Amino acid sequence: MGMKRTVYLGFDRREAVAFRVARTSLFRHMAPCLPVQWLSLEEMQQRGLYRRPFEWRQLSPDWAVMWDTISDAPQSTEHANSRWLVKELAGTGWVLFTDCDVLFRSNVNDLFDELDPSKALYCVQHDYQPTETVKMDGQVQTKYHRKNWSSVFALNCDHPANAALTVDLINTLPGRELHRFSWLDDGDIGALDAGWNYLVGVSPPCDRVHIAHFTLGTPDMPGFYYSEFADEWRNELERCAA
Repeated sequence: MGMKRTVYLGFDRREAVAFRVARTSLFRHMAPCLPVQWLSLEEMQQRGLYRRPFEWRQLSPDWAVMWDTISDAPQSTEHANSRWLVKELAGTGWVLFTDCDVLFRSNVNDLFDELDPSKALYCVQHDYQPTETVKMDGQVQTKYHRKNWSSVFALNCDHPANAALTVDLINTLPGRELHRFSWLDDGDIGALDAGWNYLVGVSPPCDRVHIAHFTLGTPDMPGFYYSEFADEWRNELERCAA
């Protein structure tokens, strides 16, 4: 198998149901089984790894958002900026991070098999320019270069270029710079097949959807009950409860 392989799922207390679906579908398709961890903001703060200041801002009487003060911008999930700590946590080898609003439909070992260690990072290189201003459960839809590239990525912890991705950098750089992989040269970034981060309701059709990413909203949210792969998502949710 070569290099060590680790998987981290983002966790947000407001998306606990989505996280359960992601975790269950991941394990159901995975063989052989790999180490899987979940990324908790609270744990990262307690360990002193995540020190970025943020506050809750009330944008309206019934709408509050997490506001990253370094970026002077909202963050739609608790793992918006803590995701980069997976390099520190994994230590060596390849580490795959995914947002929690995903449905795994394939074996992630197949993704790892595609990776070339000469690259520092792999992701689906979306050309996504959102037109909506709100997504999910009322979260602000932010716009930045390489939007959604960082929602599913495989990071080579041992690549020399990733030595620049220090804990201090993660805690001081504006989020938009982290999400566009500003510490890497373009040639260090490899392209995953589009099916490994298929944006439901956004991506053009592809031959095989390995990871369905409900970036606009999961099928338990109003307005997304009948989205593509919604029935599969609900079936996976039933397995969680079984």
